[in-house]
Amino acid sequence: MAAVIGMVLLGACEQNGSVESDVFGPSRPECIAPSAPGGGFDLTCKLAQKAFRDLGLLNRPMRVTYQPGGIGAVAMNSVIAQRASDANIIVAFSGGSLLNLAQGKFGRYSEHDVRWVAASGIDYGMLAVRDDSSFHELGDLIESLKANPAGVVFGAGGTVGSQDWMKSALIARVANIDYRGMRYVPFEGGGEAQVALLGGHIQVYSGDISEVVGLLESGRVRILAVMSDARLPGRFAEVPTAKEQGFDLSWPILRGYYTGPDVSEQDYAWWVETFETMMRDERFDRVREEFGMFPYAIAGADLHALIAERMAHYRLLAQEFDLNPQAPGVAAR
Repeated sequence: MAAVIGMVLLGACEQNGSVESDVFGPSRPECIAPSAPGGGFDLTCKLAQKAFRDLGLLNRPMRVTYQPGGIGAVAMNSVIAQRASDANIIVAFSGGSLLNLAQGKFGRYSEHDVRWVAASGIDYGMLAVRDDSSFHELGDLIESLKANPAGVVFGAGGTVGSQDWMKSALIARVANIDYRGMRYVPFEGGGEAQVALLGGHIQVYSGDISEVVGLLESGRVRILAVMSDARLPGRFAEVPTAKEQGFDLSWPILRGYYTGPDVSEQDYAWWVETFETMMRDERFDRVREEFGMFPYAIAGADLHALIAERMAHYRLLAQEFDLNPQAPGVAAR
């Protein structure tokens, strides 16, 4: 790969969004967040935006654009159909994207129809309530659900079958109630769900812990539990895990980026190697921490292999929850 990059650095002309420059790279770098502003996809793009800028790895500022719909489905379909060879763009994805993809919610496309670039952080699911909520720990919520399954209104940035819905369904399962009887309100992105929580329209927000850093530090929300195997470090050190409260719940969330299926080998190699350079830099660790994410670094072929493994897991999970997954075939290209 280094040889490919070296050839590109000596290359001469603009092609597929790339330009000749002291620093080779896209001429109009763009990260697409497949949601409305706010929430995990937005944070994922802004993490890349800030890290590339602070580390001087791009020769142009990266802009963040928003393409909500289907927890990534609209963005993926748009990129494949309209910008398949555009080397300027990367698109944020998460474990939630993969879960929906495993259920066939992205139409005729599958995980084989894009080029997975890098995963630069990991996040964890959590359950948050307003600071004045009567729920003070996870057990309070579980007992309330047992007494009246329809008496608690969950909400998050995703429809039935999404990863945020799945976190709520897992809570229903540990409460030994039928998850199909719980009340769940979907929103287009975590930002909208947070507004609904603060406004009292929902009682429990089943999102990701990186999404609520600001709300937690301002004292406006309380996290009942984080779905990690052990307590998280730093600002989250006081947040209890579900496991330590006696509930076997774990939900790690991969956060990363892909690009179009027809991006050239040279441009794809540039993105992969640049992400690898970024993720090795100690300064990136500080930026990632600022965005509430936790260390994780994988790129290129290794990420493609991991995606295949995760997709198999998510397809089994979808079957377990009767989500009627229909794995699409590889789209004809």
